[in-house]
Amino acid sequence: MAFARPAARTAAAMGRKAPASLGLPLNRSLHVSRPLRIAPSPRTLAVAAPAVGDYAPKNDHVLSSPSELARKISARVLPQLHRPDVRKVVVVGSGGLSIGQAGEFDYSGSQAMKALREAGVEAVLINPNIATWQTSHQLASEVYFLPITPDYVAYVLEKERPDGVLLTFGGQSALNVGIELDRMGVLERLGIKVLGTPIRTLEVSEDRDLFVQALNEIDIPVARSTAVSSVNGALAAGEAIGYPVILRSAFTLGGLGSGFANNPDELRDLAAKSLSLSPQVLIEKSMKGWKELEYEVVRDAADVSQLFAFISVGSFSNRTQSSAVTWKTSTPWAHILETQSLWPQVRLSTTMNIICFALLRSKLSVTWGSLASAIFSTPSIPIPGNIVSSSLSRSSALASKATGYPLAYTAAKIALGHTLPELPNAVTKTTTACFEPSLDYIVTKIPKWDLAKFSSQVNREVGSSMKSVGEVMAIGRTWEESLQKAIRQVDPRWVGFEAYAQPKAGPELDRALSVPTDMRLFVIAHAMYNCGYTVDKIHDLTKIDKWYLYKIDNIVQTNRTIQAAGSLKAIDEDLMRRAKKMGFSDQQIATLTNSTEAEARAHRKSLGVTPFVKRIDTLAAEYPAHTNYLYTTYNASEHDVEFDEHGTIVLGSGVYRIGSSVEFDWCAVTCARSLREGGRRTIMINYNPETVSTDYDEADRMYFEELGFERVMDIYELEKAQGIIVSVGGQLPQNIALRLKETGIKVLGTDPAQIDMAEDRHKFSGVLDKVGIDQPEWAEVSSLEAAKEFANRVSYPVLIRPSYVLSGAAMNVVYEESTLEHHLSAAASVSPLHPVVITKFIDGAQEIDVDAVAHKGKLLIHAVSEHVENAGVHSGDATLVLPPFSIPESDMARLKEIAEKVAQAFEISGPFNMQIIRQEKGQGEDSALKVIECNLRASRSFPFVSKVLGKNFIQIATAAITGENVPEPVDIMKEKRDYYSVKVAQFSWTRLGGADPFLGVEMASTGEVASFGKDVHEAYWASLLSTTGFKPPKLGSGVLIGGDISKPEMATVAKQLIDLGFKLYCSSHKVEDFLNSIAYVSCKRIFFPTKDKRKLREVFDEHNIQCVVNLAKSRGKDAVDEDYVARRNAVDFGLPLLNNARCAQLFVEALAKKIPEGALRPYFEGHIPSEVKSWREFVGHAA
Repeated sequence: MAFARPAARTAAAMGRKAPASLGLPLNRSLHVSRPLRIAPSPRTLAVAAPAVGDYAPKNDHVLSSPSELARKISARVLPQLHRPDVRKVVVVGSGGLSIGQAGEFDYSGSQAMKALREAGVEAVLINPNIATWQTSHQLASEVYFLPITPDYVAYVLEKERPDGVLLTFGGQSALNVGIELDRMGVLERLGIKVLGTPIRTLEVSEDRDLFVQALNEIDIPVARSTAVSSVNGALAAGEAIGYPVILRSAFTLGGLGSGFANNPDELRDLAAKSLSLSPQVLIEKSMKGWKELEYEVVRDAADVSQLFAFISVGSFSNRTQSSAVTWKTSTPWAHILETQSLWPQVRLSTTMNIICFALLRSKLSVTWGSLASAIFSTPSIPIPGNIVSSSLSRSSALASKATGYPLAYTAAKIALGHTLPELPNAVTKTTTACFEPSLDYIVTKIPKWDLAKFSSQVNREVGSSMKSVGEVMAIGRTWEESLQKAIRQVDPRWVGFEAYAQPKAGPELDRALSVPTDMRLFVIAHAMYNCGYTVDKIHDLTKIDKWYLYKIDNIVQTNRTIQAAGSLKAIDEDLMRRAKKMGFSDQQIATLTNSTEAEARAHRKSLGVTPFVKRIDTLAAEYPAHTNYLYTTYNASEHDVEFDEHGTIVLGSGVYRIGSSVEFDWCAVTCARSLREGGRRTIMINYNPETVSTDYDEADRMYFEELGFERVMDIYELEKAQGIIVSVGGQLPQNIALRLKETGIKVLGTDPAQIDMAEDRHKFSGVLDKVGIDQPEWAEVSSLEAAKEFANRVSYPVLIRPSYVLSGAAMNVVYEESTLEHHLSAAASVSPLHPVVITKFIDGAQEIDVDAVAHKGKLLIHAVSEHVENAGVHSGDATLVLPPFSIPESDMARLKEIAEKVAQAFEISGPFNMQIIRQEKGQGEDSALKVIECNLRASRSFPFVSKVLGKNFIQIATAAITGENVPEPVDIMKEKRDYYSVKVAQFSWTRLGGADPFLGVEMASTGEVASFGKDVHEAYWASLLSTTGFKPPKLGSGVLIGGDISKPEMATVAKQLIDLGFKLYCSSHKVEDFLNSIAYVSCKRIFFPTKDKRKLREVFDEHNIQCVVNLAKSRGKDAVDEDYVARRNAVDFGLPLLNNARCAQLFVEALAKKIPEGALRPYFEGHIPSEVKSWREFVGHAA
């Protein structure tokens, strides 16, 4: 997406007539005609703001100061507006990170609460995402770790009695809850104001039918469409509109449930799935191949708007490779875009009374912050009606970080009644919120897909439904430089624009180019580098704008020139500088010249080719401004900053991906703040626009840069830093720690040589043996024969463990020899420079997490979290309970001893995490405690243990790393607590069509939630309801049971379900026989079609199946495997899926306890469940 130069203007200033029909079929006849009433806001429209020169006296100079101009406008033009009188505001968060709703809401919510605090307004937050920065006590006076559901939010509102509520900083979850609370009458009864965009506007923007009517009423054309609520209605609409069509779900985010259909069969299947996720869908004429224009709109109650525009290059806006540039178009283009795009947005925002922000994907404008997109095929035919979102979004975060314009902060201020011209830009301090940013650089965003993490059945096509788990933001002075930076940020294994995907030339290659997938960018590289495809041919197949393809061709030609040089010495200064301006990395140049990265770096520096540091000042250097947003580029001739601060560098975690998410951002932010509190200057390096760590006020200097060795070295050398911290940003900083030390960099905290000892599986196991710490039997293997020999000696199952990987990548439990070779090859390929270790897998053992901090090998603090699932489920996917509820005190003491030995053995100074398995032995014998993994860095559970126990582990770790103000050791696990907290993984299976919802040793979850309770069952119940889309089955409904039900817990689960009044069903004779052999249990085997989704849906409806319990040791063998079909369709039909025996047991126990308390009844006035308490009420003091 390419950023247009934004325009700050009022509706009156654009007071020309909106464009009428653009020659497109308007969408009137297919819609149910129900009245659309949008009450105009009681306000006085602001008059047009004169040009800058109009304010200057005739004998005076034209104003040159943006702040001076803003003061003039505020004093002479803006009316005095009534501001809402609010002293306490509830902010509704977004819950666990999932595809479509991720860390951008931690950023936006944090900014909103900063704005509230500045205004002296008390903020109360509801958000169960315990990993986020916003759920730290520094921002909100009270934090409720509770489900984002109408019932629980209503309970909190009734308890807190706030003056207002903010709904637009929590994504789709918060919007949907707000609309439902209004329908329930809760807001009116309690007298709570909805700040910013009113509820009716939210309803119109979310309801597809009302949204199209709103566009039609102000003569904004849209593609022909109709809203339906049944499969038959969808089929009728498809026939009337004509195929192909696109289906869009109402009240969802990130294109959830949407997709293209080319015929009735495809539409039937798609509609059946979508209607299980949303009550309404829109069937719309497909516009594949058209360009998409997005707008970020900020509008205040005085009708003053600020707009940002950018173009998406691909399909769904947050799943495309995109670029942010100052808009460069011909005069006719610029005129058409302004008259037919910008004006209808402002007009629609006024009509819909959007106050704050809107994301407009088509053409729309809101008063808060909102996103809109316009789709157009030629300059003369734009279609301004597609999507509007009245909340902050991923694009909002990207626009904020790319331009230096703090959208979320500004939106919150507007919600409190401020106007744009009177608000100073919190980033620049010299401009106002009504002053348009100007860019002299290019920002490229590329999504991060992690589809390889899932089964081979997962659909890797990129369409209208979002599948990416994160995104990167790269900054350069040329598009080529920015693109190649972004590619490396997405995956450190990629050195730049290279042919990482190589389909066979011919029809296979043409199809790979014509069908968007997560690897299509590299298919283009293959076509250009190896197959001789021209720009014209690639354009015909991909429909990607030729401008981008010609830029890519510049990279290709430079690549060939470097290769033709033949050797590193043959590259002169001119070619080296040209390559670096095109974004080529040292490693990329080294690969092309058969040399090493160190040799390429040395040669480059000998030629005097070094990067320059430039500033993101939002003003393109037109006015003096001082921001701490920095980036490096080779397309410059001087630095924008002086290097005299000598700060301490903190390496962030990079792009959100499975295994590394917002929890590491919490760690990085906490570390940076602790350093600043200790008097150190801080330098943050990160490139994730969704994070709090990349905010303008979290570090003294913020570099939007790569986390690879080359760039970190460049920044360290330029800044002459005091040292660098690699242990709070997850796996990426760890991977370069040893190289940094070997180059002479001062790495603070644990010695990188010790980090290497722990990351290398072979070295790690050797250290444990040396200090007498028990571990499962292990061996380093270099051949298939050696692996077979070990597996036969210790007996299957065995666990294959590669080194230096995150989230268990390529880690697998092997149950039989036939699959051993396949899994060994996968492990070797993911970490080729390090050995593969194979260990004995102990089935049925309990797994335990130990998070700790040490200083110079001495343990300072530790926490012990108990897994509900037995060993075999990755710790990131596991259900964690803290404090532990079943581990005896004797074992707790032994766990502390193990932590002390490990801290001493690796001479740890900083954070570390261990996974330990506990295997019970005979009566009177101590349990076996075996260490299976240790990471000498902060883990993803550090925010969880810090907030649950009331001790900030990262603050203590920062002291240990720097050696300053190191606290005395304390054993907080000996303290008795009257509460429990349960952390539950958040999965995004609904987004990943075809993926098998299976839990194994490789992580699959995208986020986490946690709740508190007086006991484990209460906390687990609230945590389960906090996961997105979890709906408890109604009493008397059906439960489908299948898979490997030989687990001892399953008999108890089946009996309890029967006792509670549920009906049990299964699809296999084996399961039927097993369950019916249990006393007082009855199970009925039913017809189970595996190839016809529509018929399977009918079977589920016929038997009222509302829950699926399906256990598996491995993923489904194919797409018709009965157990795979059961798991997959539970997700597709929006039903709760329990795929672990111990979790199923805890669930039915919690259900049995909560039913008498009325847990399945909806909210009713005057009743507040016992778990509705704030963090302070549970924990009692600040963490």
